[in-house]
Amino acid sequence: MQDADFDKPMIAVVNTWSSVTPCNMHLDRLAADVRAGIIAAGGYPVDFNTIVVTDGISMGTPGMKASLISREVVADSIELAVEGHQLDGVICIVGCDKTIPAAAMALARMDIPGLVYYGGTIMPGTIGQKEVSVQEIFEAIGAHAAGALDDAGLKAVETAVCPGAGACGGQFTANSMAMALSVMGLSPMGANDVPAVDPGKAAEGERCGRLIVERVFAGDSARKYITRASLRNAAVAVSASGGSTNAVMHLTAIAAEAGVEFGVEDCHQACVDAPVICDLKPGGRFLASHLFAAGGTRLVTQRMAAAGKIVNAPTVSGRSLFAEAAEAEET
Repeated sequence: MQDADFDKPMIAVVNTWSSVTPCNMHLDRLAADVRAGIIAAGGYPVDFNTIVVTDGISMGTPGMKASLISREVVADSIELAVEGHQLDGVICIVGCDKTIPAAAMALARMDIPGLVYYGGTIMPGTIGQKEVSVQEIFEAIGAHAAGALDDAGLKAVETAVCPGAGACGGQFTANSMAMALSVMGLSPMGANDVPAVDPGKAAEGERCGRLIVERVFAGDSARKYITRASLRNAAVAVSASGGSTNAVMHLTAIAAEAGVEFGVEDCHQACVDAPVICDLKPGGRFLASHLFAAGGTRLVTQRMAAAGKIVNAPTVSGRSLFAEAAEAEET
C-alpha cells in the first residue's frame, strides 16, 4: 500500500470461496478480476473470506441442519468485518445457495454501497451425445435403488454430471437468487448469467469491480435498490423462470433487513400474477447455461416488462432496469 492509496475508497472484496463445493471452488480466481476493476476505477481492494455450508454436500445428511443457519453466519460475518474496519464499500462474491441471500441481507443491514457478484452456473456434462446435470444423478440414485440401473450405469452418471466449477445448473436456489438479485438491481445485469467457466467471466468481474467504486463515489447505498417494488420484481422473476420456492424465505429476509414491508403473501401474489415463461429444470428441459446462450436475464426481464409484470427501478450498473432490458438479444 502506497501513501496515495490512503485517499482512495477502501472496498471490501468478500469472498465465499471454498474447495468443499464446485459452486464456490473458483471464486478465488474471480476475485482477482474484481480487484483489478476496483484498482482501475480508483479504489483500493481489501479481501476477506466467510464460511460456507453448501446444500449440495449436506443434503440428505444431518449436516443439512446447518444450511440455513449458515446464511445468518455469513451475513453476520460480512457485517462484522466491514463495519469493524469501517470500509467504504463492499462487493460480495457468492456461489452456493445460502451465500447469495446472505450477502444481500448483509448489504441491506449495513446500507452502504455494495453489490453481489455470483460465481455462475456449472456447465452440463455429457454421456455420449446427451447433456446431463445434477438432476440426472437424483434420478439415477432412485433408479439404482429400484434395481433399474446397475452399478456401472450409476457410476457413469456420477462421473459426468459435475464437469467443473459452478453452481447446480437448473433453476434451483442459486440460479434463482442470482436472477432475483439481478432483477432487484443489487447485481449488475448480465454478470450473474455468465457461467462459471465461461471466458467472459473475467470481464464481468472487472466490470463489477469498477461499478462498486462508482457506487461509492456516487453515494448510492444498498437500500436504494432494495425496495418493495424491486423485491416484487425479483419475486416475479423467480416465478416466471420456474425458480425455487426457497426464494420466498430469502426475499422476505432481505426485506426485513432493509426495513421494507414485504412478506410471504406479497411473494404469493407476485407468483399468481407471473406466468412461467422459461422452460428450465427442474420443471422444464433446459439449464441456466442454455438460458444464458438464449439471451439471459436481460431477455426474461424484457419479456416481463413488455407484459407489464414488473416496474422500472434503479440498478447498481447506474442504469435503470428497463434500460438494461432494452439491450436484450434473443439468440
